[in-house]
Amino acid sequence: MQTYALRRVLQTIPILFIISILLFLMVRAAPGGPLTAARRNPNISKEQIEAIEEKLGLNDPLPVQYGRWLGGLLQGDLGESIKFRRPVSDMIAERIPNTLILVGASFLVTLLVAVPIGIWSARKPYSFFDYAVTTITFIGQAIPVYWLGLGLIIIFYVTLKNPITDLPLFPVGGMNTRGKEGDILDTLWHLVLPVTALSLGWIAWYSRFLRSSMLDVMHQDYIRTARAKGLTERWVYYKHALQNAILPLVTLIALDLPSLFAGALFVETIFSWPGMGRLFWDAAKGRDYPVLLGVVMITAVLIIVCNILADLAYGWLDPQIKYE
Repeated sequence: MQTYALRRVLQTIPILFIISILLFLMVRAAPGGPLTAARRNPNISKEQIEAIEEKLGLNDPLPVQYGRWLGGLLQGDLGESIKFRRPVSDMIAERIPNTLILVGASFLVTLLVAVPIGIWSARKPYSFFDYAVTTITFIGQAIPVYWLGLGLIIIFYVTLKNPITDLPLFPVGGMNTRGKEGDILDTLWHLVLPVTALSLGWIAWYSRFLRSSMLDVMHQDYIRTARAKGLTERWVYYKHALQNAILPLVTLIALDLPSLFAGALFVETIFSWPGMGRLFWDAAKGRDYPVLLGVVMITAVLIIVCNILADLAYGWLDPQIKYE
C-alpha cells in the first residue's frame, strides 16, 4: 500500500501543474481587475494607476506573470494580497482551520445521520418509514443550499425567539460571540445553522444512495449463504452487507468533495463564517488575483488529498482489495 500511495502522490504533480495553468488563465480572463475601483476614482490620475500596475507587475505578459507566481508557489510563497497588502499564505492560514471545522462538522453530521437512515430504509423497504424518508430526502435534495440558509435565518433568527431572553435561538454571524473566543460550546452553538444548511442535502443524497446499494447487496449469493449458516439478521446486515454496500458510497463521497467545498462558499457567505469561502468571495469582488489563486490552489490540493485517502480507505474497508 505504501508503494501505491507514493505513486498516487507522484501522479498528482502533473495534475496540479495543469490545474495551476488553467486557474491562472481563468482568473486573469475575468472581466475587470484589481484596479477597477481606482480607475473610477476621479482623484486618481491615469499616471498613478499605471505606476501601481507597474509596481504590481500587472503590465507584464501573462507567461511572465505565471512564471513569477509559480516560482513563488514552489517556494511556499502564494504572493501578497493586492487589496490588503498582506501575505496570502498568512490570510489562508487564518481561514483554513475555520473552513475545515465547518466542512468536517458537516461531513460528520452527514454520515452519522445518513448511514443509519439508509440502512434502516433498506431493512424496511416500502414501509411507512421508508416512504416518509423518501419524501423528506427528495425535498432536501431539491432545496438549494443558499435558499435553505436564508430560510434557516428567517426561522431561527428572525421569527423564533427565546421565550425567556427574547433573543434569537441561534446566532447567524461569525463563529464566536464577542468575548467568548475559544469557547468550544459557543462555537458549536454558532455551527448549528451553517452545518444544517450544508449537510441537509448531502444527508438526503447519501441515505438514498446507501439504501439502493444495500438493497442490491442483499440479493447477492453470499448473503443467502450467511443466512443459511444461521447468522442473525443484524450480523448479516452490519457485518456482511454494509461492508460491501458502503464501498460505492466512499467513491461517491470522494467525488462529491468539490461540491461540499463549493457549498461551504455559499454557507460561509450567508452566515458570515470566517473561512476560505468567505475569503474567496471577498477576493472575487475585489479581483484580488493572488488571494483567488491561493484559495483555489489550496482547495484543489485538499480535494486531491481527500481522493487519495478515499482510495486508501478501500483497503481498510475491504481487505480483499490489493494495491499493486
